Amino acid sequence: MSNVTFDADGITLEQVREYVWEIPQEGDMRVPARVLASEALLEEIKEDKTLEQITNTTHLPGITTNAICMPDGHQGYGFPVGGVGALDAEHGCLSPGAVGYDINCGVRMMRTNLTYDELKGQEAELVDALFANIPSGLGGGGVVEVGVDTVDEILARGVDWALENGHAVEEDLLHCEDEGMREGADPEKVSQKAKDRGKNQIGSLGSGNHFLEVQRVTDVFDDEVGEAFGLEEDQIVVLIHCGSRGLGHQTCNDYLRKIEQQHQGLLDQLPDKELAAAPAGSQLAEDYYGAMNAAINFAWVNRQLIMHRTRQVFERVFDRSWESMDMHLLYDVAHNIAKKEMHTVEGEERELYVHRKGATRAFPAGHPEVPKAYRDVGQPVIIPGSMGTGSYVLRGGENSMDLTFGSTAHGAGRLMSRTQAKNEFWGGDVQDELEEQEQIYVKAQSGATVAEEAPGVYKDVDEVVRVSDELGIGDKVARTFPVCNIKG
Repeated sequence: MSNVTFDADGITLEQVREYVWEIPQEGDMRVPARVLASEALLEEIKEDKTLEQITNTTHLPGITTNAICMPDGHQGYGFPVGGVGALDAEHGCLSPGAVGYDINCGVRMMRTNLTYDELKGQEAELVDALFANIPSGLGGGGVVEVGVDTVDEILARGVDWALENGHAVEEDLLHCEDEGMREGADPEKVSQKAKDRGKNQIGSLGSGNHFLEVQRVTDVFDDEVGEAFGLEEDQIVVLIHCGSRGLGHQTCNDYLRKIEQQHQGLLDQLPDKELAAAPAGSQLAEDYYGAMNAAINFAWVNRQLIMHRTRQVFERVFDRSWESMDMHLLYDVAHNIAKKEMHTVEGEERELYVHRKGATRAFPAGHPEVPKAYRDVGQPVIIPGSMGTGSYVLRGGENSMDLTFGSTAHGAGRLMSRTQAKNEFWGGDVQDELEEQEQIYVKAQSGATVAEEAPGVYKDVDEVVRVSDELGIGDKVARTFPVCNIKG
């Protein structure tokens, strides 16, 4: 065991084992904090307030075992992105600040039976057609625009609504986390303002780091699991990354304000007001849980409608049915979520609010909540990199329940702020370099968006995934590489 002290903050990390670092419990900390990282990733994590934020997280009432920072961790709003905190569902609290503004910002991957050679030469046509047909950018505009009554139905039923209205097939639900419908959703706990923001954004990417990317599978590391996931080398897949749009953002904002008004006493106990939390069992905690679950359902429908529209675009570009191209959902995973789950803590089964902010659920083989199609091999985990470096498909590792409450990283993790990125990169140059050097075709609403998401803005996704794999929390299955990408 070795000690490493960082910066003027005076935060000391003790190495517990390879890739596991602990900030010891002291003062008002309720538990230690842990950082899962290689020394190279740790050097990057220490550059912002991530270590301070994960330490602050240990002050939340009812936090269990450790506050955990994933290998892709970086500074967020109060709670670090890449953070996991399991809070006792009876005596702890529920924290909108530890969930984040974009509730159920997540990713889904759709398989196809197309090969890269079959797509070559049509990249420009495909990226133009996707960009023209899939709404993106700030503000309104979606695949469907509905009234508030329909929004309520979507909030309550999730992807089941999409199935009933011709935007999904039964198999889509079976390959989505929670089958695309979160129990306990309560549309009445979502404000009218949030519903008004969401009603014309259903089936839209939004802006920022959200994207739709056509990719090719370059490597399959585990043939058995790859076969179970339906992945093979040179295959074309589609990755969709977006969340609950303005509805989720407004819902988070609404409840942060309510906590300030109703639970100032708890807020005063926390080192950072951005960790705002409502006590477990309080009316406000129950209301937020119902509203959050509703926003989770909204985000799943959002991604489902984008996938449905993508199938239609592929049909036009390749002049055949989506069924004949085998365009089926591999899996959809949620980030920015707090879920009631049962976990073993010191030999005792306990119900916990597991907060995963910029972290992915990664349940291992045999877990009853893994879809039947994958239960023998483990839950699929999808980890996007940047639009110039590729992404990974993992499966939940056998150590995830013991080490991370069944969680792993959610992406490469940012190195630069958006402002710094725009100062260092020019969007047009990034697009030109990606097309000329890597044959990656990118279309976006603005050059600024491309600059904000340039490959150099992110950590090394290969290293993030290597650490996850070495720790056994998420095991490598396949790697993919971008072909074309659309952004807001």
